Amino acid sequence: MNKSLKTGIAVVVALAVTALFFIYSNPLAFFGESGSIGQSGQLVVQDETIGTGEEARPGDILTVNYTGRLQDGTVFDTSSGEEPPRFMIGAGLMIQGWEQGLPGMRQGGKRLLIIPPEMAYGEQGRGPIPPNATLIFEVELVKVERPQ
Repeated sequence: MNKSLKTGIAVVVALAVTALFFIYSNPLAFFGESGSIGQSGQLVVQDETIGTGEEARPGDILTVNYTGRLQDGTVFDTSSGEEPPRFMIGAGLMIQGWEQGLPGMRQGGKRLLIIPPEMAYGEQGRGPIPPNATLIFEVELVKVERPQ
């Protein structure tokens, strides 16, 4: 491989890493700061790391690590320091942003979900989550279990 091709590849990789770091560290600056990200009511799903394990499907029991933030960066919930939660995806037990944003994710993967209010807690809010809040979740899929 000649020197100019190696240099070009190095520049492209450096730009890609910089862009991913920017998106990960401040997703709202990239996707926007309105109450709805992208088109009104649209869920944003961004894989940060593609896992190599089983793919999550509705009906599977998932074990996840996660951190949930408001648009201003305030952490309202996290599984850090706790036993990772387990739940069945597709059973209607989770907010719609998770129900629609986690299927297709592979075990070992990390995914960013930017969830509009309509797919979270809407006009009522919940606990530390104010009404009409867009939620930002960083989710790591620890385990996928298929019910017998």
